[in-house]
Amino acid sequence: MNDTVENPLDARDTEAALAYAAERRENIQTFVRTNPTYYIAQFDKIGESAKFTATFNLFAGLFGPIWFSARGLWSWALSFLIIEALAFVQIARGLFGDLAADARDRIASIEGTLELRRKQLAAATENGSEKVDVYRRTVDSLEASIDGIRAEADVLASQGPSIALTGLVILLVVKAAQSTVANWALEARFSDWLSDRTIRSGMPLSHILFSTVFMILLVAAAMLHYSFPGKYALLNDFPTNPEYRLQSIAWVEAFFAYCVINGEALFDLITYGIRLLLDALELVFVSTPWIVVASLIVLLTWLTAGVRTAIWSGAFLSYMGLLGFWEKAMTTLALLGTAACLSIVIGIPLGMFCARRHRFYSFIQPIMDFMQTMPAFVFMIPVIAFFGTGKPAAVVTTMIFGGTPVVRLTVLGLRGVPENVREAAIAFGANKWYLLTRVDLPLASPSIRAGINQTIMLSLAMVVVASLIGAKGLGEDVLEALQYANVGQGILAGFSILFCAMILDRIVQGQRK
Repeated sequence: MNDTVENPLDARDTEAALAYAAERRENIQTFVRTNPTYYIAQFDKIGESAKFTATFNLFAGLFGPIWFSARGLWSWALSFLIIEALAFVQIARGLFGDLAADARDRIASIEGTLELRRKQLAAATENGSEKVDVYRRTVDSLEASIDGIRAEADVLASQGPSIALTGLVILLVVKAAQSTVANWALEARFSDWLSDRTIRSGMPLSHILFSTVFMILLVAAAMLHYSFPGKYALLNDFPTNPEYRLQSIAWVEAFFAYCVINGEALFDLITYGIRLLLDALELVFVSTPWIVVASLIVLLTWLTAGVRTAIWSGAFLSYMGLLGFWEKAMTTLALLGTAACLSIVIGIPLGMFCARRHRFYSFIQPIMDFMQTMPAFVFMIPVIAFFGTGKPAAVVTTMIFGGTPVVRLTVLGLRGVPENVREAAIAFGANKWYLLTRVDLPLASPSIRAGINQTIMLSLAMVVVASLIGAKGLGEDVLEALQYANVGQGILAGFSILFCAMILDRIVQGQRK
């Protein structure tokens, strides 16, 4: 007995198959809008096989990137545009380009020097100077160089036909590729369009005009630049005006001066708050007997990550103590702890607020991108202007660099909570607080812990940079080693920073075994 169930669409003469085919033809006609009969036949051919099916599209081959971009296939259009631009540049260079321009510039430069040396030789010969032979050898050498460059220029000039032929071959190959893959790529876009009708279909006239102008300008600029190097100044140098930069500098300085004068009370208050927390942590880590601090760290590591990790933590702490890095390591942990605690205290609630407010998160996302991508040495400048140098400024700098991961990953974790779980909790009478504390946060805790870990690690990575503005600790030793090329001191202090990072990482992420 055959239990195989036949798909009614596989039998082309059934009513369901005919209805499906009619609907498909109608959808293809709506999608392509131009020459539907051709595309219906090609799409049917492509759809018969799960593998790549080669077809031929004459218009795609002729118009290349313009056709692809007008159809909305921008990834293909830009890829083919780069290759076509290269081909046209080679053709233009080979047929019309001044291939020997660089060689002639070198000859002109040498000829200026040669003329000077000839005058010196004539003067030396007339005066009977001892440098006659020196000047003669120099003149002979320069003349030989000019002859060599002229020979090189002649060779370059003779390569024009071969360069043009190479460009033509590249162009023909890319045109063949465009013709072959065009229908296949368009059919894939058609499949996406069937499930998402917001995808643009057809070939609007505005897109055709934009694609044409864009492609022609780009290719023409590339051809002129590479075929006639240095002839068109606009293609070589961006038009600028030094006054723009000077005026911008004046505006920035005026803005920061205004902020410093009018925000002095606010910055003093922030500095005071940071100083309180920093002094408290330094009291715990630095002033407390080392045996107490080490025991607590090892115990905490054991409770969170297990016995094996606790033994390694004890070994790392012993390394720092025996080599004389203990006090500076504790100072570093106090500085790091201050920055990390403030980042976490601010970041997690902010992430919780942003998780259900998409507009607000889209507003602060560029700010966080700025905080992460701006080089630390750049945002240290306004920090020093507002807070001066010292540990509070170092804490603020560290927070700017390392505070964003906890926000991002908190948002990611909370948005990743399954909606059906939340709906079930609400159906059983859960209020907002219960939903947050018993459903959302527990399910998002792995992501939140990862954010805390990344914040701590990035904060620790700022130890050396923060030492530039007065922060003490292990970064000071590394900075001193860099200044005096003291390899041993730098490596040993660097390992201490590494061990601090590993201990903190295991405490935050570790699971007891």
